Amino acid sequence: MSILRTIAVEKTYSTRGVETHALAGIDLAIETGEFTALAGPSGSGKTTLLNLLGALDIPTAGQVLLDEEDLAGLKPAELSDRRLHKLGFVFQAYNLIPVLSAVENVEFVLELQGIGSSERRKRATELLERVGLGDLAEKRPLEMSGGQQQRIAVARAIASRPRVVLADEPTANLDSTTAKSLLDLMQTLNRDEGVTFLFSSHDPLVLNKAERRILLRDGIIEGEERGSLG
Repeated sequence: MSILRTIAVEKTYSTRGVETHALAGIDLAIETGEFTALAGPSGSGKTTLLNLLGALDIPTAGQVLLDEEDLAGLKPAELSDRRLHKLGFVFQAYNLIPVLSAVENVEFVLELQGIGSSERRKRATELLERVGLGDLAEKRPLEMSGGQQQRIAVARAIASRPRVVLADEPTANLDSTTAKSLLDLMQTLNRDEGVTFLFSSHDPLVLNKAERRILLRDGIIEGEERGSLG
């Protein structure tokens, strides 16, 4: 059974009476354990599709299914619950909370889930060790490099043990060495712990690592490729 699936998904935006068709007739299935990238030039619909899959937006037409549940039929509070318990997010701008330490940032989603303080501190500390930043637990985001902040973001994304992690251009603000290190980390989490990853990216480093590349152009899927390139 697919974790995420779209059926004939369309997304249209209207600005001052002008309609923009961002996605048209998207049929897609993401399976458990995949390490997949949405690829395509700017404006191809990658981020729009990722936002729909992540329950951050709803389609104009068609269905988006998370564990075979149609997200379009859910109320805002229900969508928030699905994001909290089933999805993890990594953004290109990191989106860490600046006034919180690294360990508190990782703990934040666990607190929202109602997990007790001792258990969430234990899990957050273990995850920081897992991503190689145990010694920065008490540092705040502005005291860390971009690569370190993105690793914190990955730890936060997997803290809730989500069904799938959605990563929108996660390497966009990183140099190539740091980006490769981050991708190696995510590939290890995918291989050793079965975390499903879906990226939106035009970065060759990401696309080469992905085991499946879904090619978008002008809001449609024009094909896909399988097999890691490096």
